[in-house]
Amino acid sequence: MRVLIVKTSSMGDVLHTLPALTDAQQAIPGIRFDWVVEEGFAQIPSWHAAVDRVIPVAIRRWRKAWFSTAIKAERKTFQAAVQAQHYDAIIDAQGLVKSAAFVTRLARGVKHGMDWQTAREPLASLFYNCRHHIAKQQHAVERTRELFAKSLGYNKPQTQGDYAIAQHFLNNMNTDTGRYAVFLHATTRDDKHWPESNWRELIGLLSQSGVRIKLPWGAPHEEARAKRLSEGFAHVEVLPRMTLEGVARVLAGAKFVVSVDTGLSHLTAALDRPNVTLYGPTDPGLIGGYGKNQVACRAPGNQLAMLNADSVRDELSSLL
Repeated sequence: MRVLIVKTSSMGDVLHTLPALTDAQQAIPGIRFDWVVEEGFAQIPSWHAAVDRVIPVAIRRWRKAWFSTAIKAERKTFQAAVQAQHYDAIIDAQGLVKSAAFVTRLARGVKHGMDWQTAREPLASLFYNCRHHIAKQQHAVERTRELFAKSLGYNKPQTQGDYAIAQHFLNNMNTDTGRYAVFLHATTRDDKHWPESNWRELIGLLSQSGVRIKLPWGAPHEEARAKRLSEGFAHVEVLPRMTLEGVARVLAGAKFVVSVDTGLSHLTAALDRPNVTLYGPTDPGLIGGYGKNQVACRAPGNQLAMLNADSVRDELSSLL
């Protein structure tokens, strides 16, 4: 059985789809997947053993010059890649009009997705042959697991979902594994940031723990913040710029992670690493860290500036 997955973005949403593949792999021996995903996240599906082909799409970039000659050529190549295979099932787990219209519609096979009441954008359901009612008041991982189960005809397991990607990285661990922590300090929204003074206080509190701290970054302003956070601390290392796979490899070997609400915190959960995630204005209930040893640390009054370093250090006590 061959299935096409349409789940293009964001990083957290793509990662949240992985446990559904594991369920299907266990329920249907020999099932194989192809996956359409935004080009920036194309590495992620390849980490799962059930995925054969990753088909990158660039809707975000294409929209800036949709009718230019270069973009029209890219779109034509993409369409040919999607239509090269006839699928037993096509599962649109994105639930948006743009993905349904520009991706799912093109694919050859029976198209599955959420119904009018439960799709993220109800109009997207008009592009599906089979529409499934997936209750909204459950974690995003569980919603996707239920969608796959109903689309492919098996009962959703009652056990916790398994991302099944940690082994991809654990096969190549080095002697540094388990001797350091990673602090994920960068996120896109200002109100999701923990103040730099709080980060530095936490770094100071851990200076006698024997655990070194690594600071990744992805943009110049994040590198500058990492350098400010590390200044004066011998046990802190600012990492070089890395690919997503490189960051994943670092996370996979960490003793523990402290993170703000960001895509990399979901990657930490997918790699089964202990993680304390700091939440301010966002509610972790339906889209927070899902997996083993994931701790949601809520800020008083939903204001991250009100969350002190001692409270976070207390959450880490069992890990130290």
